[in-house]
Formats: sequence, structure tokens, C-alpha cells
Amino acid sequence: MNHASAVKTKSEIMPPPSPESVAEVGVRQAFLEDLALKVLYVGGPFSLRELASQTRLPFGVVKELLHRLRTEHLCEVTGITGNIPEVAITSPGRSRALELLASNQYAGPAPVSLTSYVQQVRQQSVRNVEIHPPDVSRAFAHLVLDPKTLTKLGTALNSGTSIFLYGPTGTGKSSIATALSQAFAFDRVWIPYAVEVDGQVISVFDPHVHRQVNSSVSHNSDARWVLCYRPTVLVGGELTTEMLELQLNPITKFYTAPAQMKANNGVLIIDDFGRQRLRPEELLNRWVVPLDRGIDFLSLAGGKKIEIPFELFVVFATNLDPATLVDAAFLRRIQTKIKVDAVSPQHFHEIFRAVCSEARLQYEPGIVDELIERIQNELKEPLRACYPRDMVNQIRWSAHYLQREPRLDREAVQTAVEAYFAAGTGDTDLE
Repeated sequence: MNHASAVKTKSEIMPPPSPESVAEVGVRQAFLEDLALKVLYVGGPFSLRELASQTRLPFGVVKELLHRLRTEHLCEVTGITGNIPEVAITSPGRSRALELLASNQYAGPAPVSLTSYVQQVRQQSVRNVEIHPPDVSRAFAHLVLDPKTLTKLGTALNSGTSIFLYGPTGTGKSSIATALSQAFAFDRVWIPYAVEVDGQVISVFDPHVHRQVNSSVSHNSDARWVLCYRPTVLVGGELTTEMLELQLNPITKFYTAPAQMKANNGVLIIDDFGRQRLRPEELLNRWVVPLDRGIDFLSLAGGKKIEIPFELFVVFATNLDPATLVDAAFLRRIQTKIKVDAVSPQHFHEIFRAVCSEARLQYEPGIVDELIERIQNELKEPLRACYPRDMVNQIRWSAHYLQREPRLDREAVQTAVEAYFAAGTGDTDLE
């Protein structure tokens, strides 16, 4: 089985069909006409085909929209090239466009309706994804994990809900959390550029989050949707309450989707959980219903609440004791909890060997044995998964400074240990 076919969904996710008329777009005609006028003002003049490309609407739909705009003398046909009309905004059109931009500066691809968004997200739910041992092996091939932990991770992924990774700092929780999303790496979903709700626009597609699939898309699919790999959103200590709500830009006057909405149909990683500016109990209260029922409620500026699907796999990663962070009721909703602890000497060697190979260093088992002895007996530290890479980095930096080839020898390791470990201090987090 090749990688592209490894992950399976219960049914093939079909692209949203292209609307054949304004009525089938699912958004009010007046809103679409206003959008077309703003696009013409900001970037025009355009040919009719270019305007269709800018708004991601079919040629026939844009032609239908321009009929009223021309009737009201808001735009005009300035010529025809290859049977395609060239369209420019008029003076009254500019005045009207400036009024529209004062209340909402969105002038991008036409949004989809909230109803259409909800339906598509439900069809693409991570709960519908089947993960099997080959998918997990591929996702975690670059990490050294025992078979029991891999089985737990695969089981959690098949739940399509959430997982709690906890344990001492430096044991690889963040690496595991990031690798979890790779189990979905070849699965594809449709992400809308934006969603329209009561005349308001919520921008959803984010090129920094959503990786677009570089393959041909059916001409019959709705161009307002982008074919992407399942998204991964990572938030850490910067997480605030505001990041979980619709964010209204006071200048552009349209909304940006919150982190969990951008992560829909994918993975949301909350790294260093418990160390955010947002207190754990606040997040608990905010997400009890979404984790339980798969729905989230977001508020528009006027106070109206809208119901949004909460169809994502949530990863909580922390080096604090979960029992001190959240109550039993919240932990119960997170079906899988995995403690990521210090590694065995055998795994430490495996990780060190892999890091040396990547850094093009000659691996020396004897030197690593001596390092293990020193870490455990002299420094009284557990063997953390982060130590091999951190030690090799110290060796490479020192060699670069001294203008010589890096080598894994006693002198280099001694220098690395002295630079890396703070004498007389230990990690007092969860052990």
C-alpha cells in the first residue's frame, strides 16, 4: 500500500458542487453584488472572466450579478476581448464602493454560507478517519517510541476526539504531539476562503495553517473552497481567551476565525498546557460542551451566537500533573491519557544514533554509555529524549566556533555537559 492510500475515510469526500446560478450560491444576491463592486474598485478594471476568478464564482453567476450593477450604472462594459466583456467601475460605483468599504473592507473570494460550511465540515470529520498501524509507524518513524505507546497513540487517533500527553519536561511530548498530525498527512479536506453569516464575513482559509494540495481540481467543484491537507494548528503559552473567539479587525471590519475553527477537520495542539495566559479552568469551562457534543458557540459583535462544528482532534501536552490542572469531569472527557516518561538507556542510544546520523557525526556507543552514567549517577537526572539532540547541538556549535570538524569524543561531550546542565539544579516538574 503506498502512503497516499494509507489513511482511509469511511466515504470519499466529494468537492462541493459549483453553483450554476446566483440562487445556488447560498449567499444573498445583494451581498454578492456589493462584493463584486468592491473587488472592481480595489483591483479593477477586469474582464468578466478575471472578475469571476477574483471572486471564485462561476462565469455565469458573475454575469448575472453584473446585470443589476450595470442597470444602476455602478459599472460599465468598456470593451470586448475575445467575446469576453471588459468591465470598469463608474463614478457612482466608486462612491457606492467607498460606502461599502467603510462598513466592511472584505474584497476577496466570495464566502460560503454557514449552512454549507457546517455540512461540509461534518462530512469531513476526523471521526471518519481510519488509522491503522502502518499509518502510525509512518507518522512516528523519526521518533523512538515503544510499541505499547504507539498502540495507545493509534487508538487515540481513531477516537477522533482528544488526547492528554503528560510527563516531565524534555521527554518528547511536543514532538509526539506534532507527529500525531502526520498520521493524517495524506488525507485531504475542503477549506472555505470565508464564511458569511448575516452579512458578516469570517475569514477561514489561512495559508500559514492550511497546506493547499497542488493537484488538479475538478472544474465542477465550487472554487470558493480550497483543497488542503488536514490542518494542524499549534498554540502554546500565547493562548488567550480572545484567540478562541471570533476576532473582529477594527480596521477591515470583518472577522478572522479562531484557532479551533481553523483547525476543524484536523489537529489542534495545545502545547505547555497549564502555562498559558488562559487559566486551565477557563479553557475547561469554554470547551466542556465542544469536547462532549462536537459543537462550539461563537459570538458576533452584536451579541448573536452562531453554532460552529467542533470537528477536530485536540492534543493537550503538559509537564504538569493533570490532576492539579483540571478536575475529574474534564479529564473524563479526554478519553486517552499517555504519560511520556524518561527513556531507557537502550532508547537513549537509539535516539543518539539517529541524531548523530542526521548531523553526520560518527556515533560512539562507548562515549554515549559514559554520558548515560554521568547523567544518571553524577547529575542525578533522568534520561530525557531531548538530551541527545541538545548534546549534539552543543558539540556542533562549539566545533563551528573553533573552526574544526565536530566529533563525538570525551572532550566534546565534557564541554557540552558543562554548557548545558546547570550545576546543582534539577527539574522539579512532574517526575
